[in-house]
Amino acid sequence: MKNIIIMGAAGRDFHVFNMCYRDNKDYNVVAFTATQIPNIEGRKYPSILAGKNYLDGIPIYSESSLTKIIKDKNVSEVIFAYSDVSYKYIDKKRSIVKKAGASFRTFDAESTMLRSTKPVIAVCAVRTGCGKSPVSRAIAKLLKKQGNNVVVIRHPMPYGDLRKQVVQRFASIEDLKRNDCTIEEMEEYEPHINEGIIVYSGVDYEKILRKAEKEADIVIWDGGNNDLPFIKPNLHIVIADPLRANDEMNYFPGKINFEMADVIIINKIHTATQEQISIVENNARRFNPGADVIKAESIISVSDERAIKGKDVLVVEDGPTLTHGGMLYGAGILAAIKFEAEKIVDPRPYVVGTILEVYKKYPRIERLIPAMGYSSKQIKDLEDTINATPADTVLIATPIGLERLIRINKRYVKVSYEVKADFKSILNRSNIKIVKWEE
Repeated sequence: MKNIIIMGAAGRDFHVFNMCYRDNKDYNVVAFTATQIPNIEGRKYPSILAGKNYLDGIPIYSESSLTKIIKDKNVSEVIFAYSDVSYKYIDKKRSIVKKAGASFRTFDAESTMLRSTKPVIAVCAVRTGCGKSPVSRAIAKLLKKQGNNVVVIRHPMPYGDLRKQVVQRFASIEDLKRNDCTIEEMEEYEPHINEGIIVYSGVDYEKILRKAEKEADIVIWDGGNNDLPFIKPNLHIVIADPLRANDEMNYFPGKINFEMADVIIINKIHTATQEQISIVENNARRFNPGADVIKAESIISVSDERAIKGKDVLVVEDGPTLTHGGMLYGAGILAAIKFEAEKIVDPRPYVVGTILEVYKKYPRIERLIPAMGYSSKQIKDLEDTINATPADTVLIATPIGLERLIRINKRYVKVSYEVKADFKSILNRSNIKIVKWEE
């Protein structure tokens, strides 16, 4: 029996374990390691999920302890199982593992894909922040409008009590409250719920899929970061971002998504240069010549243009896009420029608590606030930071009702963005049977 470690970030790592190692007597998983997401290490993957071979559960340690665990637990192999990292980053981790005396590899994509009894459309990306979520919502909305029972299965974000998150079903805002969802979770679930579409998520995706199939004509896999689908898709759509041209070749596992895709959507063509767009097109022709390549625009709108023009504005952006997504700005900054704000206020002198830690970890973040909220304390720190920063207007560019979670002492404007593409044409390229399709 091999002693192994699974490196993760509370999502893909648990799925890899469930699919490949939970009942595998050839392997003994001595630990998970955690990074990217705060407050994960120091807990256990509970026995109710780990199975009969792990009656005490499996400990989760900080990734900084990796070398020590390898040596202390006589580990022979380490499996890398999280997303949105460069291949250079993976090479550094491989070097650390090998120096500690263990072998290193990434997870196998095919062996971790479940098979569904229903048609599956997977919407994935090559990086965090490409515009994947608006595409998922647009497709779900279109299929629902045509009379299909659409159920979205969302990539995992199990940051709370894992025993209570085996299978989660979200059909109302009350469900979000009852499950103590983080801001990151709400950003993904709430827009679907507002369209009357049910969302499933959790930890055990075999159980999640079987429950979702009972109320779905079509399942949409709504991917996270740049991860691969957990369910084998009938139609695999992947979003690429020309503003980060060549990242589709240099980031894991987004490169695999790019090479597997049936349809590649090059988004943000209205803000990218032709040179950037051409780089992505050329990579698609070279590495996935069988894919259909579609161009799309991300259209930004705001709830009140007059509250922006000529004003000093504070921008609150989607968190993961700025942190491990590596973007320097999002829809909020673009809205401030488009609608002629006088000044984009720098919040950094006013940042407090756990939000300050985010800026220390990601020093590239400058004239904006990432909407971080992995705990009640972090949500309070976000509120205090926003309210302490002098501005005429707050631009809220996260897709949730942030004003529902915190009290904002200034005028605020909601920033929305949607992806414009011929989604009906994209769906017609697949062999998925549409229950009702009005011409």
